[in-house]
Amino acid sequence: MLLCFAVYKCAVSSTGDRLYITDYDQNKLLTLARDGTLLATLTDPALEHPYGLHVTPAGQVLVCGFWSDAVLQVGWEGQSKLATLYTGENEGRCSRSVCYCSTTSSIIVGLWNDNILVFRVE
Repeated sequence: MLLCFAVYKCAVSSTGDRLYITDYDQNKLLTLARDGTLLATLTDPALEHPYGLHVTPAGQVLVCGFWSDAVLQVGWEGQSKLATLYTGENEGRCSRSVCYCSTTSSIIVGLWNDNILVFRVE
């Protein structure tokens, strides 16, 4: 049996004109136009097996690398990493999901071991 884990998550930009897709097998974040045209591809060493994905109400793109155990902020165009927001630094936690909560101004990271991390942001 052949298993394929290509697309794990997708998210729509706050303006509705872009679709962000994690390509787990190829270690990429793809950005597509509404009509499906490929606009950008992001690869980064900190994005090993991208898993969780979230677009904040302000349009910031957050993506986590499962095996790299990192959370990145990516430019809205999907071409560049703006910042590394979290890295487990080989603690074996494996980031699975990420979400921004505007009520508490927090980034919430779900980990493989069923724990969560909460980071206050300004």
